[in-house]
Amino acid sequence: MHCSTGAMGSKGSKSPEPSPFLDTPWREINWSNKKSALQYVKNYKPHIEGRQLRILLYGPVGAGKSSFINSVKSVLKGRMCALALVDNISGDSFTKTYTTYKMEEENPNTFYPFVFNDIMGLDSIRGVLVDDIKLALMGRVKENYKFNPVSKLSEGDQFYNSTVNPNDTVDVLVFVIPADTARNMRDETVQKIREIRIAASRLGIPQVAILTKIDQTCPEIKEDLEIVYKSAGVKEEMEQFSADVGIPMNCIFPVKNYSEEIDLNDDTDSLILSALRHIINFGEDFMNHKMNQAEDSHRYT
Repeated sequence: MHCSTGAMGSKGSKSPEPSPFLDTPWREINWSNKKSALQYVKNYKPHIEGRQLRILLYGPVGAGKSSFINSVKSVLKGRMCALALVDNISGDSFTKTYTTYKMEEENPNTFYPFVFNDIMGLDSIRGVLVDDIKLALMGRVKENYKFNPVSKLSEGDQFYNSTVNPNDTVDVLVFVIPADTARNMRDETVQKIREIRIAASRLGIPQVAILTKIDQTCPEIKEDLEIVYKSAGVKEEMEQFSADVGIPMNCIFPVKNYSEEIDLNDDTDSLILSALRHIINFGEDFMNHKMNQAEDSHRYT
């Protein structure tokens, strides 16, 4: 991804490169209205009583899945939080077990009606098996199941959920990928993603992608996150990723996770809330659609 300007023209003379930043943003976001976006998320209640929205994150090792969960919690709490454990050293997947993360509201022991599941990274050798992700989508994986990169969870195992209730199943599948590696994924990883996407599509589950580490793509974006939607490079990266794995552009959201900061930043929050709001909306639509389908099928039997 190129962010610098200035290239050699013919006969050794310098001719300016076209600017890597567009005059107008290719996607609009209301940077000054973080409060409203935050309130929207805080006010969310599923239309179906007793339901919670389950969001499953998957992606390569080190993509920022756990960091995204922590960043969402931090934005909702209004201060830095560390809910999911994050590792900055290991090249291996730090997440080993199937874990559900609840987001606590202002009142202790009350939680938002959406949860996140983190899953072992899609490493080509020691990563999570595609079959285990398929089982998780259907609500078959119990809490604290330790992923085995060699053999999948099977029926009869103590961590195999034989009785699935609606809150066990996944309502939104979110692929997390660093912006600087989105177009350079291994063929094996792309193949895994496609397989997982086919399984999710058969179940009707909406799919979203989170493009992390956008601040590492070039110094200008690191300095000012608000220009991310003016960046021709980020747009190009997203378009290529969309073409590779089939997730539409309007379902891909660039974000910067909190990692080195000790205080919150409004622009960082705005990008996280923009992604979260769409994830919630897609999940809510899917839950309602499933309920309508069930009612129709019940009506005609």
